[in-house]
Amino acid sequence: PKIPIGQLSILPDPERRQLLTGFNATAADYPQDKCIHELFEGQAKVNPKATALVYEGEGLSYGDLNRHANRLAHRLIGLGIRPDDRVAICVERGLGMVVGLLGILKAGGAYVPLDPSYPEERLAYMLKDSAPVALLTQSGLKARQPGLSATLDASPVPVVLLDGEGEMGRAIQAVNGISEAADLASLCAGHPEHNPEPAQLGLTSHHLAYVIYTSGSTGQPKGVMVE
Repeated sequence: PKIPIGQLSILPDPERRQLLTGFNATAADYPQDKCIHELFEGQAKVNPKATALVYEGEGLSYGDLNRHANRLAHRLIGLGIRPDDRVAICVERGLGMVVGLLGILKAGGAYVPLDPSYPEERLAYMLKDSAPVALLTQSGLKARQPGLSATLDASPVPVVLLDGEGEMGRAIQAVNGISEAADLASLCAGHPEHNPEPAQLGLTSHHLAYVIYTSGSTGQPKGVMVE
């Protein structure tokens, strides 16, 4: 009766340990020498037919996602992408966005996400400030937003289209009846489908993975570099 109510233990000790320790034991021993895309490749090897992505009724298995990303990665490597190089990606949400992110990481580059809904001035600033060595985008996106198209076209770097590349002899028109999965199946056709070897690229887990920009509410947006 003399103990203040705030000092009373409401839970039995075993239940308290379960709530505070057991349910919060989420630590995992990730290999510190592995890049994040290598962990994904491990899952793709073990469960190639398992569903990895679903978007608006379309999906990709781990195996298909890995193969698409590998072809894109070898395309980027052919453009001269090296560890710590920035690669800008301006695409709409969908299967292609994830293929693009993985492809950039597999090539050893660091992705710089550019939201298509951003004002043209912000996109132009981020492109100039991050100094990417390549740009991933979509022809359909550029066609729907002339202002965005002009901003992206002003960037003096190679452009890779995630919905088909004319210079590769397989342009895919972004029209009704052609699915995104079909576009991806033709992406970088003819390029190898095997996993790029990080050691051959000189890539380690301490290189850049991505550059994310702040809101810029107190001035110009600032790029934050993340390994």
